[in-house]
Amino acid sequence: MRHVAIVGSGPAGYYTAETLQKADDIAIDMIDRLPVPYGLIRTGVAPDHQSIKAVSRRYEGVALTDNVRFVGHVAVGTDVTIDELVGLYDAVVLATGAPNDRPLDIAGADLPGVIGSAAFVGWYNGHPDFAALDPPLGAAGVAVIGNGNVALDVARILAKTPQEFAGSDIVAHARDQLAASAVRHIHILGRRGPHQIAMTPKELGELGHLDRASPRVDPADLPPEGDDALLEPGMRKSVTHLRSFAANPVAKPVTIDFDFFAMPVAIEGEGKVQRVVVERTTLDDELRSVPTGETYAVDAGLVISCIGYQTPPIPGVPYEHGRGRFANDEGRILPGLYCVGWARRGPSGTIGTNKPDGIRIAEMVLEDVGRGAGKAGRPGLDALLASRGVTPVTFADWRRIEAAEVAAALDGNPREKFTSVEAMLAAIGR
Repeated sequence: MRHVAIVGSGPAGYYTAETLQKADDIAIDMIDRLPVPYGLIRTGVAPDHQSIKAVSRRYEGVALTDNVRFVGHVAVGTDVTIDELVGLYDAVVLATGAPNDRPLDIAGADLPGVIGSAAFVGWYNGHPDFAALDPPLGAAGVAVIGNGNVALDVARILAKTPQEFAGSDIVAHARDQLAASAVRHIHILGRRGPHQIAMTPKELGELGHLDRASPRVDPADLPPEGDDALLEPGMRKSVTHLRSFAANPVAKPVTIDFDFFAMPVAIEGEGKVQRVVVERTTLDDELRSVPTGETYAVDAGLVISCIGYQTPPIPGVPYEHGRGRFANDEGRILPGLYCVGWARRGPSGTIGTNKPDGIRIAEMVLEDVGRGAGKAGRPGLDALLASRGVTPVTFADWRRIEAAEVAAALDGNPREKFTSVEAMLAAIGR
């Protein structure tokens, strides 16, 4: 019997398990710190994007096979170490994603009211680590730093009415606080221009259909329309949306302004965020942003940094601090230790990008371990955790948690997510 442990139960982990579980004579344990599976599908994907979250049903099909087991509420590094896992399993695959915010390295970034997107997204998605975040929503202005889809998600969630969250799984505390929000002016700040965004057409198009919010683009920031022909089709569609926002401004109570060629250089305020100082930029011949020396201020009581993520280091695992990922050679870290997804390549690509990555790493693992080395595997982990008084949450437990969340849902929403580990465990009688 070959034994494989996957640390993390998000998309990269499940796509890896999906390939591994088709092999003969193999047992796969998916270990997660939380009592609930699916990683960023549950706590990272926007709550109003239920069609994307539906991919979890595919993962459920993998989880219900006889040779895959969910081992929830087990913290690697505390309840069990990496060295112990490597000793117990023929292969250990780190699929921990990149849940930490990349630091915003400008003056004033430590002021109250500056929040990373991982924290803010986790707050409205019910991640237990961020349920108590309490973002300041009492000022009219918000600055969102970044020109990717996460910045669009953040802006859209801030701008929506309570009625527009019908059918979503946004958590109650976020829904209530957003309903009472004073936010009226949202600025999306990006160092470069419309042709350099990392925003997809679907997400941009959604901004044009909000009940009370209107996206705005300064026509002067747009390049000549003929230049769009050089873009790949998806990017061309995205820029077409931006041109539409510039040509057809609509007067609504909430504005979402795209500030292009805008590089935040400082955050200011008396004991809290009050404004962002922005320097205008231009592009050089290699399309890099170059500061011009011209500055202006954006009034903001809340700053949300959407500039990227990084994988948290694990003691004993080689790490590339510059890239925010585990040091690896095409997925191999050390003998018996691998990584996949964002933990391998850094925070890039979409959920679907993890599928070929998971297949590749799974095939590598199967090739490396051969028929196995007779390690203890699953029984060994169970014995070790029992000796430490750790009782894992099973997939059957998770389905009971999920049933309780669905039963608590209101207003046609699919579920009312528990936002604390204690509430999750209480749902299964612990």
